[in-house]
Amino acid sequence: MSASKKNIGILTAGGPCPGINAVIAAALLYANEQGVKVITLHQGFKWIMQGDITHVSTLSAEDANRIHYRGGSLIHVARDNPTKDPKFLENTIDSLQRLNIDKLITIGGDDTAYSALSLEEKANGRIQVVHVPKTIDNDLDLPPGVNTFGFQTARHVGATVIENLLMDAQTATRWYFVIAMGRKAGHLALGIGNAAAAQVSIIPEEFAGKNKLTLDKLTDILVGAIVKRLSSGFEYGVAVLAEGLVEAMTEESLKDFPDLVRDEHGNIRFAEVDFGDIIKKKVIARLAEFKLTNTIISKDLGYELRCADPIAYDKEYSRQLGYCASKYILEGGNRAMVSIQDGKFVPMFFDELVDSETGRPRIRMVDVTSEAYQIARQYMTRLTTADFRNQPQLEKYAETTGIDSEEFIRQFKYIVKDENISNTSYRPEDL
Repeated sequence: MSASKKNIGILTAGGPCPGINAVIAAALLYANEQGVKVITLHQGFKWIMQGDITHVSTLSAEDANRIHYRGGSLIHVARDNPTKDPKFLENTIDSLQRLNIDKLITIGGDDTAYSALSLEEKANGRIQVVHVPKTIDNDLDLPPGVNTFGFQTARHVGATVIENLLMDAQTATRWYFVIAMGRKAGHLALGIGNAAAAQVSIIPEEFAGKNKLTLDKLTDILVGAIVKRLSSGFEYGVAVLAEGLVEAMTEESLKDFPDLVRDEHGNIRFAEVDFGDIIKKKVIARLAEFKLTNTIISKDLGYELRCADPIAYDKEYSRQLGYCASKYILEGGNRAMVSIQDGKFVPMFFDELVDSETGRPRIRMVDVTSEAYQIARQYMTRLTTADFRNQPQLEKYAETTGIDSEEFIRQFKYIVKDENISNTSYRPEDL
């Protein structure tokens, strides 16, 4: 292939994610081998959407040769949104053209994907755009079983944290409520909780459709888990709660979350919502109604995961994605997201990724009907329909709470009314 007279631009937008540097390095090394110059654009769209082309750099092959195993992003990240104003998109195109860039590789999540497809549409042939799916949330609409890069590393590191908290919970006789990152989806919370064998993992997908979530219902799910543990002689545990549970709640429940702040893309800034403290206080107050006292510690988990050095899986996977993005765009590819399916490169075109109702890329949620989710539920300690059919167990729960079994049913059975698990059976408390 003859060398192009134009340059490739690469940017990373959104939050940090393990594997970013591997994508950059692989894309750059392939392009350089073809005689094409790569210009890295710092802090995503932040500067170029303002018409500022001074925050850029040109990495050499030597610069890129050994960065694939490090976390973070050599070219930094930012959440600035060029789609908020048509002027920003035109400024972005103009900036790229002034840098002699006619091919752009964007690395990011669903918001960056939307910016990428909007930019390509606005460019109308002036700029080719290829997107690499990056997010620890694993919520881009890839085929089942295909991860976004960084997810596996975040899950691995997060599971280690939960395992340590489980030991601390057992040693100090307490409960931890861990609020896990993940935006609207529960992939990361479920993956971390399942891998670490946390007693409870609760995700927003459980409450889709008519099965609406309220703060009181979430409180009772957690209280039910604590009571179930206490009834078997265990005074400790860890519950992993997906941050997206906040968005799954009814408008009435959201009144308990003052001053909700949204980012440049309209998403709730979960890091600024003291979800853990709010639910902790609610659970403590509910337990007090039964004269039960438990030490509960709330902890946010997410920022510790985003810049971790990628594990071997993500090092290899991210390099594959970067290579494919660079090769595809140099061969004329455009308007697509890069994917590796069954070991082969498959372009996923923007038009196929867009939700017809919202005009934005679809978000992949956890499939609560899947075997993987059903198995995960079997290993959790939560009240289930089977518990309310088991009179000896009901008597134990009633004794723990100081109320009779009929009253226990009245107060707690509603939380399993829309239970989305099958083949439910009582799990002996062996952890």
